[in-house]
Amino acid sequence: MSEIRATTISDAAGTGPITLTGQSAAKAWVNFDGTGTVAIRDSVNVASILDLATGYYTINYQNSFNNSDYAGTCASTYTTVSGVTCITTWYGAKTVSAQNIITANTSGVNGDVSDISAELHGDLA
Repeated sequence: MSEIRATTISDAAGTGPITLTGQSAAKAWVNFDGTGTVAIRDSVNVASILDLATGYYTINYQNSFNNSDYAGTCASTYTTVSGVTCITTWYGAKTVSAQNIITANTSGVNGDVSDISAELHGDLA
């Protein structure tokens, strides 16, 4: 069995990352604090998070997707908003450059959550 070890893999020109063709990897992901002043903890291909209102956020991508048919998941840590377990979901129309998410309890009461994650899969433009 062969083994390949490398610290960096670049494209043929040596100027950027390689394109994944036979594999699927998240093209964007983020973990952020949605309370107070929104703060990204760590991310790939996420330029910023906008805090639109209580429990409403927009994830802005650094590099756009090829179309709006990409797939994604979002979740928040176990927490409560008004005493009910919080759920995190997409809302509104996706665009190639951004996606909105909302955190609310099962009764529909929005709330800010301290640990929110999102991951997106699709082809970049």
